[in-house]
Amino acid sequence: MDSETLERVREVVRSIPPGQTLSYGEVAELAGIRSARLVGRILAEDGHDLPWHRVLRADGRSAPHIAAEQAARLRAEGILMVDGRLPREHRRR
Repeated sequence: MDSETLERVREVVRSIPPGQTLSYGEVAELAGIRSARLVGRILAEDGHDLPWHRVLRADGRSAPHIAAEQAARLRAEGILMVDGRLPREHRRR
């Protein structure tokens, strides 16, 4: 992965306003890349200083290893997960 791709993904994630979310695929699309998995990898390796908690799976779920912390951070921004998932009405697609 090149540094330009990394920075585009970081900028998209940085631009997600508090109280809103995007899916990994939406971040990829906005960053001009094809891989939602690459977005996940970038956030795992270089996303500690970003609002990573605003990025969810396409079905509105969190990755299991970050689910509790992600739900707590989203709750602090007024987003409530229901049964571990962002309610459909709060998802863009």
